[in-house]
Amino acid sequence: MTRPSQKWGSVFDLATKRQELDALAAETEQPGFWDDVEAAQKQMQRISQARQVVEPWEELRARLDDLQVLAELGIEEGDDSVEDEIARGLAQTRSQLADLELQAVLGGKHDSANAILTITAGAGGTESCDWAEMLVRMYRQWAERQGFRFEVVSFVEGDAAGFRNVTSRVVGNCAYGYLKAEAGVHRLVRISPFDSSKRRHTSFASVDVIPQIEDDEEVSIDEDDLRIDTFRSSGAGGQHVNKTDSAVRITHLPTGIVVQCQNERSQHANRRTAMQVLRARLAQLEHAERAEEIENLRGERGKIDFGSQIRSYVMMPYTMVKDHRTNLETSDVDGVLDGGIDEFIRVYLQTLAGQGGDVS
Repeated sequence: MTRPSQKWGSVFDLATKRQELDALAAETEQPGFWDDVEAAQKQMQRISQARQVVEPWEELRARLDDLQVLAELGIEEGDDSVEDEIARGLAQTRSQLADLELQAVLGGKHDSANAILTITAGAGGTESCDWAEMLVRMYRQWAERQGFRFEVVSFVEGDAAGFRNVTSRVVGNCAYGYLKAEAGVHRLVRISPFDSSKRRHTSFASVDVIPQIEDDEEVSIDEDDLRIDTFRSSGAGGQHVNKTDSAVRITHLPTGIVVQCQNERSQHANRRTAMQVLRARLAQLEHAERAEEIENLRGERGKIDFGSQIRSYVMMPYTMVKDHRTNLETSDVDGVLDGGIDEFIRVYLQTLAGQGGDVS
């Protein structure tokens, strides 16, 4: 019987992280902490995020300590009956460790932020618009698996099916840190449901991912630089859709950036969400002035067609999903399209970190 391995302990300094969390929590006990409600709420959010980092590692350490004690008892008493229990426990901790190691590489400035995800249909006409909608569904299901909230902010429908463009917000701890691995062109090969001759078609769509920037971070917006228009929402979205001018389009005059939101039930909510997207895009623009930051926030971008894809999804004449950056592949296309992209995200981020790249 072998003792459980404890190589996990070197991923980061857990004691220091716990001290940082305790210091944040101690500040909440100071007199007058809640005098500034907005600042206090942000502090509580930082504490919540810190706990999501620290407590899973502490739980893993406690589980390994229990397995260590069980193994030592088995050795002392010559009891091999505990071996199966230890093996099951180690398998569970290995799986948990893999998840925590992935979180450990997400130490970039914006990795803990919510993500703004934009999917744009590329070469392929109706086929690519339908493919863009399939990608929206894939990311929605992935987000739900993570316990994240997925919100469509704005969209432009395709002429016959799907979407020409969809902007969504993914709300959850490290949503941007994970989804930045998805930035790039995605290629689909299948028998077209829109082709009466049942020929094989290739479709493309680009995925753009940027972090949602907090209102008081990095970007200052002058209200005089904005043109705000309202219009009637289209598509499914509640009782106000197609009845009131609740949708909002904001144009930032100095840069020409245009954002819109039509998914919320009120004009006020749509404006607030549109401003969040605008703030993120302005921050992206500032970072884009430095070439090194472009790759961090957006990944490489090019034409949305042949030769530019980061991942291929093949449904005919065989089934395969292959990431061209890591060479990771699987034959379970349906599973991937149902949101099973964790391994692709994990391998890409860990490979980049292992190469010494900046994964922030």
